[in-house]
Amino acid sequence: MTFLLVLLGGMIGAPARYLADRAVQARHDSVFPWGTFAVNMAGSLLLGFLLGAQRHLGLPASAVLLLGTGFCGGLTTFSTFGYETLRLLEDGSVGEAGVNVIGSLVIGVLAAWLGFRLAVALLDGDR
Repeated sequence: MTFLLVLLGGMIGAPARYLADRAVQARHDSVFPWGTFAVNMAGSLLLGFLLGAQRHLGLPASAVLLLGTGFCGGLTTFSTFGYETLRLLEDGSVGEAGVNVIGSLVIGVLAAWLGFRLAVALLDGDR
């Protein structure tokens, strides 16, 4: 059952990543990979929220497998982040590559923390 939940979530998350990435990137005329950045930050925020909901609301492990491991795992992409950072470096866009690396790390962790805190604030307010 675990495998099926992760598979189903990934089947939804991967095409969602592709479509969201293309939609965001089409709105920006720059070398910076805004689409990948956006999906990775959204996935970090959502995963933080799900883990906060699990801890403070008792969200079932099956929901975390489906939405966290499956959907967020399919939505986010470390490999594309790595490739696009390398491409920026090869193209001489060293500053953009640095912003992508540092920004993704700092904002990604901040987004996960914010998602967790948001879940606690919204779901644990009456306890």
